[in-house]
Amino acid sequence: MLIQAVILSGGSGTRLWPLSREKYPKQLLPLIGDDSLLQATVRRIEGISGIDLAPPMVVCNEEYRFVVAEQLRTMDRPGTLVLEPAGRNTAPALTLAALAASRDGADPVLLVMPADHVILDTAAFRQAVEQAAQLAADGKVVTFGITPLTPETGYGYIQTGANWPGTAASHIARFVEKPNVATAEAYLREGNYLWNSGLFVLRASVWLQAMGVCRPDILDACRNAWELGKSDGEFVRVNKEAFVACPSESIDYAVMEQLSGAAQHDARLPSGAVIPLSAGWSDVGAWEALWQVLPKDANGNVGQGDVLLEDSRNTLALSEGRLIACVGVDGLIVVETADAILVTHKDHTQDVKKIVDRLKKAGRKEGQIHRKVFRPWGSYDGVDAGARFQVKRIIVNPGATLSLQMHHHRAEHWIVVSGTAKVTKGDETFLMSENESTYIPLGVTHRLENPGRVPLEMIEVQSGSYLGEDDIVRFEDVYGRSAG
Repeated sequence: MLIQAVILSGGSGTRLWPLSREKYPKQLLPLIGDDSLLQATVRRIEGISGIDLAPPMVVCNEEYRFVVAEQLRTMDRPGTLVLEPAGRNTAPALTLAALAASRDGADPVLLVMPADHVILDTAAFRQAVEQAAQLAADGKVVTFGITPLTPETGYGYIQTGANWPGTAASHIARFVEKPNVATAEAYLREGNYLWNSGLFVLRASVWLQAMGVCRPDILDACRNAWELGKSDGEFVRVNKEAFVACPSESIDYAVMEQLSGAAQHDARLPSGAVIPLSAGWSDVGAWEALWQVLPKDANGNVGQGDVLLEDSRNTLALSEGRLIACVGVDGLIVVETADAILVTHKDHTQDVKKIVDRLKKAGRKEGQIHRKVFRPWGSYDGVDAGARFQVKRIIVNPGATLSLQMHHHRAEHWIVVSGTAKVTKGDETFLMSENESTYIPLGVTHRLENPGRVPLEMIEVQSGSYLGEDDIVRFEDVYGRSAG
């Protein structure tokens, strides 16, 4: 049996600010271990017995394409990236994935996983996937329901019906929205309610047929965007105008609720099934949820980075650079990055999104990007800035090339710290090594390359009347980016 992993990587994770930003969301971050959440999602499906795994397919925002591709490359897990020009929720994303998986007449079983979830017990997850794949191969739509441990009000629930004979699965009685505390406690006592995980297993053809019955408008818009799109190496680009016209809807609202209980009345629709899953699952939706799944000391504390904890309990302190010292605190979340510090109580982590909303309304960049910004060729870190100057630390990956470009409003000084730089400046091309520098006058065409086998590290000093990233006129770019 062929299984195609479909990883939905469209979320922004605003409740995990300041680590998660709009331009670099939580699924790209190594929140647990060395792998990012996206990389961990790819790894957890490997080793499932009795099936063949196709290369992973990631549906992601076009802005993340180079970072996602690089994370797959460093794992040696090349795959297909289906690029969304705009966010339209999970139902259109899965529809694009099903269309991509159906190329050349194929009809694999799709294992649909959000990129930003944590599953600690991978063995239990793989065993559940094996069971779900058999049901999906027979035309059923299978989801996983997380066995609840607490009366959680932050998740939707699935009420289970009668068992499917000979399996661990149950019929889906109904989906219910996030409950209040009293209702959640009642669900826990009744014992036939599971947390809605957002994980699905189904054939590509089954999903497309169900969308044709339940949401033909979404299916038509996605087909149109797909047929007008194009492939660019590992990237599959759908037509922007057609996809932006697609309605926004979740998988649950579009299809799954039509497969449950009395709602299932159309013979054209497949049967829905839910399999209970106890595998240390979390959607890591807020800092309190991350604290729950991370290893703790005897006092319930989690410290990452340069952290000192004295007489403190049940606290998460995470430092990306500067020392965090916590003394006599209980139940706090303290997160330090290069340009922002968050301090909140664990009971209020859902409200972090309100800070992000305020940053956006004020036009502040801290809600969107980090001080360190990733590019397809490497990264840059804004070390210092003033009214007419800006200093950046630039890292260029081995073999990488920046665009051939010029600036209307700024000049640049380049200083090589380590590695070798190949510089194009006007009609000149020359090499620079450690402790060498050059000056790029305003209006001069230039390009920077790393011809070596180790990263190139440079300091760039910009000076001029305007220093924004949109003051870039690109003439050639190996990554297909437009001017600016």
